[in-house]
Amino acid sequence: MKFFRVVLVGIVACICGCGGNGSDPSPADNSKDRQEMLINWADHIIIPSYDNFKEKFDIMVSESEEFTASPSNETLTRFRSAWADAYGEWQMVELFEFGPADRYTLRNFFNIYPADVAGIEANILDPLANLEVPNSYPRQGFPALDYLINGVASDDAGIIEYYTTGYDAPERIAYISTLVGRMNTLITNVITEWKGSYRDTFISSTGLDIGSSTGIVVNAYILNYERYIRSGKIGIPAGIVSSTVSGPAYPEKVEAYFKKDISKLLAIYAKYAAVVFFNGVGVTTGADGPSFKSYLDALGAKDPSTGTMLSQIINDQFAVIDSKLNQLGPNFSEEVLNNNQAMKDLYSEMQKVVRLLKVDMSSAMSVTITYTDNDGD
Repeated sequence: MKFFRVVLVGIVACICGCGGNGSDPSPADNSKDRQEMLINWADHIIIPSYDNFKEKFDIMVSESEEFTASPSNETLTRFRSAWADAYGEWQMVELFEFGPADRYTLRNFFNIYPADVAGIEANILDPLANLEVPNSYPRQGFPALDYLINGVASDDAGIIEYYTTGYDAPERIAYISTLVGRMNTLITNVITEWKGSYRDTFISSTGLDIGSSTGIVVNAYILNYERYIRSGKIGIPAGIVSSTVSGPAYPEKVEAYFKKDISKLLAIYAKYAAVVFFNGVGVTTGADGPSFKSYLDALGAKDPSTGTMLSQIINDQFAVIDSKLNQLGPNFSEEVLNNNQAMKDLYSEMQKVVRLLKVDMSSAMSVTITYTDNDGD
């Protein structure tokens, strides 16, 4: 999985380099500079990130076609590796659930977990199953493929048998093709719209009202971090009901449950994506650009008691989370079972970032939080 090895280098570089280049921030509290921030997001982060994902995804599509045409140990291994690479790259774009991605509800069709195993098996037997309705979300996307190439049997020989000698093997093969084809159509539509008229619409909406581009990005960014990184990847499996209440642990609710040894990596990449976006790091250039960080600095947002810039406090807390995350093992399901206090400790540190973003950053930027989350923030 080449992607995983490459991104780890980028994570180290970002942790060392994020937090500013030492230059004085220029004033940013006007529409012109907000537009520069929107342009940086669109041209140097969002669209290139989608392009990177599509490149990995296209490889997965090709390997899935090889596997469905001829299921074997070799084609399964290649398909599985390409799926893992694409799943890792997905973490870099999942936070962009606004604009076209929101219109197509991309996340719902790509990454709702845990997979609904009984529902997947029912859909396999029903070629007319509706994949548009909410109860179909955990029956498709990366989690469903996780089950279909990693979880239908205890070993690879059993998985191959599932697709070759079973009485409904053709239907099982067809379901993989259906899921991959549907994902391909959706992501292609999203990228096409970003490269079409939506990009200009996005960068021209320079206000701070609820429907402005800055407003929707702030909300989508914080929501993704709070609900889908902090809670989805860490809190829910660890049994954290809210920021103050714990319940039973759910090791079966980790991301990539059937390929458990990548659950930590997926969390690392998702958190990395949040950090580089906060700091405005260009995907192709690696250079800082107009961002949440530079905007907050220009507004003079700081802790009144210490004088520390808010952006620095947020980046420092991201570094604390890195330390906690790196102490965990690669298999979050095992961590929940055997080291759950460390998962809960990580959640607590992530919760501090949620408050910094949802309360302090949004207030400093005069952006209204329009979504709700019942966790006591």
